[in-house]
Amino acid sequence: MIRFIIVLAIGVLVLSYLGISIRSIVESPYGQDNFSFLWDLISNGWNIVVAWVTGFAENVMNTVS
Repeated sequence: MIRFIIVLAIGVLVLSYLGISIRSIVESPYGQDNFSFLWDLISNGWNIVVAWVTGFAENVMNTVS
């Protein structure tokens, strides 16, 4: 976890050195659209994984009973 925070901080410093503003990217319409798309993709993927694990667990419980 600490390693992730350090890498994130270094990444922000590199972006700052290159003159890239994270705020302008996030607040731009294209940035918001991209983040919305990624969030939907992650959310749908998570729902698929949860449904698969639930179905798998139910099948295991039915074969054990």
